[in-house]
Amino acid sequence: MNQTSKEEFAVILDFLPNGHPMDTRPAFRKTPIAQALGKNHFIVLELIPKKGINLQLNEEVYIGEGKRDKIHHILGKIPTNKLTETAKVELNFVIEILVSKDEKRFIEFFNRAGPISTRRHQLELLPGIGQKHMWEILDARKEKPFASFEDIKNRVKLIPDPKKLIVKRIVEEINEADKFKLFTG
Repeated sequence: MNQTSKEEFAVILDFLPNGHPMDTRPAFRKTPIAQALGKNHFIVLELIPKKGINLQLNEEVYIGEGKRDKIHHILGKIPTNKLTETAKVELNFVIEILVSKDEKRFIEFFNRAGPISTRRHQLELLPGIGQKHMWEILDARKEKPFASFEDIKNRVKLIPDPKKLIVKRIVEEINEADKFKLFTG
């Protein structure tokens, strides 16, 4: 992880008070573990809580530098295929909540996205956005910048749910389906 993509806060996707089920060590050697998603860069992490701490699904925890109240240390970044079934189910739900809470950041993407190369545009990296949609978005934002997901929905007829496009793209990036990263660390 480079310096710019350090997470300050994470949202708990799953909490395993008895350790990971795939851990072959004896029960007394296992430590509680939490699987979480970083709030800013959408980095999937495994965390070790402090002794005696129980974590709840969707709970936000501080994992930045300095004194942490609930997390002892960050075990590391993990691929999505190492997530528990519960964490996999929670992932989309949590991403949708985070995108909704930070709508301004993602609207800014629609307002500022530019070309990647002479043949490809950042907007085309969103699932379902081709040249036709891209030009419609660019023409609409020339008139005036977008103010909300609702505004995009109303002004760009071919895009029924811009928030869903962002969520799908973030999931693709987390699953490393593409070399380009728009939203993840």
